[in-house]
Amino acid sequence: MSEPPGVAVSVAEAPPADSPAKPLTAQRVLPLRRPGRWISTAVVLVLVAQIIHGLATNPFYQWDRFRYWFLRPTILDGLVITLEVAALSAVLGLLGGVLLALARLSGSPVLRAVSWVYTWLFRSVPLIVVLIFLYNFSALYKTLSLGVPFGPAFVSFDESRLATDMTVAVIGLSLNEAAYASEVVRGGILSVDQGQHEAAAALGLPKTYQFTRIVFPQALRSITPNYVNQLIGLIKGTSLVFYVSLLDLFGSVQTMGSTYPGDIVPLLLVATVWYLILTSAVSVVQFYVERHFARGATRTLPPTPLQKLRAGLSDLRAWLRKEAAV
Repeated sequence: MSEPPGVAVSVAEAPPADSPAKPLTAQRVLPLRRPGRWISTAVVLVLVAQIIHGLATNPFYQWDRFRYWFLRPTILDGLVITLEVAALSAVLGLLGGVLLALARLSGSPVLRAVSWVYTWLFRSVPLIVVLIFLYNFSALYKTLSLGVPFGPAFVSFDESRLATDMTVAVIGLSLNEAAYASEVVRGGILSVDQGQHEAAAALGLPKTYQFTRIVFPQALRSITPNYVNQLIGLIKGTSLVFYVSLLDLFGSVQTMGSTYPGDIVPLLLVATVWYLILTSAVSVVQFYVERHFARGATRTLPPTPLQKLRAGLSDLRAWLRKEAAV
């Protein structure tokens, strides 16, 4: 019988007719060779090694001054202020975002219009403009009062005393964050299947109970990764509060850089490393929060980094034993 076209058979490789055939389980399966992957991996490793070598050996970075400044009290005080501003703004911004998202999804045209205008306005105006405007708010309104609308005031407040640097920073970041968080929350609510809303309504549950116990927990699976991105942006956005005279982490670095101009580069590296630490911590929390809310949606939970490490070591040991046996 003639061989099919395109198929080459080597007689030398064919086993003798009288030799017993090996079972399939005893035959070694060779993996597909991928030279392109190995070449690209080698190139990337060389580039990474060069970057690390340049960071370690370039005297311009002044790593001795970096070690000196990294845990200085002035840097740590600024770090604490950054954490306080970011934490307060994240909580207030998320609460405001939830209220704005519910207003946008409500049946009231007034609430929908107000929510849309608020989101449009604060997504259009740069954050630095908002902060500077609030910082000079006392020039427009010297006193704030509570009373009858368009009527007499019962209580009045001196705006200049209430608007401290911390208050201005938190309010400005919260107002800006609420505009972006509202779209994140609204998108998460809209991602919930309409059948869930109908099933909750068919059970005769109150609207508030439907939202808090059925709709919102499912929406959190979509909200969490998007809002964490907003939270990371918020942490980096706290560097702008320096312009309203609040010495956060970046403000402390700027001040020390002006006092010690020869240490500008190591001080900027100090700020960079601290921001990397903060955002990495938020990313770790994000992983476990997403893993928690994935329990009812996936058959198996995604492995934790420790579980991945153990599985990788087990696979490596199994591969080494297999190679040694061959």
